[in-house]
Amino acid sequence: MFDFLIVGAGFAGSVLAEQMASQLGKTCLIVERRNHIGGNAYDQYDAAGVLVHKYGPHYFRTNSDRIIQYLSQFTEWREVEYKILSWTHGRYWQFPINLNTFEQLIGRSSTSDEMEAQLAEWRVDIAAPKNSEEVIVSQVGWKLYEMFFKNYTRKQWHRDAKDLDSSVCGRIPIRTNRDDRYLSEKFQALPKNGYTSMFQKMLSHPKIEVRLNTDYREAREHVQFNHLIFTGPIDEYFDHCFGHLPYRSLRFEPESLPQEFFQSAMQVNFPNDHDFTRIVEIKHATGQKLPSTTIVREYPQDFGPGREPYYPIPAPDARALYQKYAERAASEKDVSFVGRLATYRYYNMDQIVGMALAEFDRLRRKEQVLPALYPRSSVV
Repeated sequence: MFDFLIVGAGFAGSVLAEQMASQLGKTCLIVERRNHIGGNAYDQYDAAGVLVHKYGPHYFRTNSDRIIQYLSQFTEWREVEYKILSWTHGRYWQFPINLNTFEQLIGRSSTSDEMEAQLAEWRVDIAAPKNSEEVIVSQVGWKLYEMFFKNYTRKQWHRDAKDLDSSVCGRIPIRTNRDDRYLSEKFQALPKNGYTSMFQKMLSHPKIEVRLNTDYREAREHVQFNHLIFTGPIDEYFDHCFGHLPYRSLRFEPESLPQEFFQSAMQVNFPNDHDFTRIVEIKHATGQKLPSTTIVREYPQDFGPGREPYYPIPAPDARALYQKYAERAASEKDVSFVGRLATYRYYNMDQIVGMALAEFDRLRRKEQVLPALYPRSSVV
């Protein structure tokens, strides 16, 4: 008999289990169908001794003091500025687009004022961009859109940018200064000893039990519990009664090399060359000192049997189908749907942590036991 049955040992499930156990004294059983904890953030040392992110790079960042405070109980941090390049037209380009990129394009030094003036000429006047194509061309025009975004988006999503929500490409900053960081959040870091170590500490409470290689349907048949926390695909929970939600999957091709580094940046995008979208050399961010390195080529692919559902498709048709599941989920008694797959939203890691802490606060209020331990900052 457990107070909570939690499906999934990623950020959402692990945060909720830790809070329920440590703050409310509740017993929690986490069932995870993979053979490890940590969800997609799982990292491990490969045969070359390189700490790699098994399911693609996970660049932690946040503007939330609450989330930093919470996770810092389980890890020290290695602060890092994530830097990436883009390979197209036979050369490497600074990316995201910034003043350095503009200077590469025009072949001479320039200023922010000149770049802003030039972008003003290139921009397409769209007052309220409705999709990802419109959001980029309204900022930088067609030339830069086609160089860096058009084909990358098509490879990644198997849809044109004009068929995707504006949030997809809108996540990438456009700058007219020399800030060449990939991300803009105030806190950018990786767990000092890796994500897996952080999750191990998070789940070490004696009132938390973790069962790996376990399907939740099997667990439901043999375990008694009061409340279910579900972090898997919401359409799977309801046996795809309205049809299968669309997802994008990924294939990773790692390669270890007997050299210190392979490329000059942590990530190189390939918008217009090759079938893969990027090559990631996470060693640039982890700071390991080794004579060997591991790179990972990332190939987007359609979701299907035997493949993981990595990305919900941010498009109107998918959102309409999800809404049917969301309405049904709202009527489920004693079930919480938390996380990227359970809410069919493309969230960052810190947003998942914030969502899990918010759900804990909601369930705690039902228990009427404790006040919130991590007061909300202006950003969650």
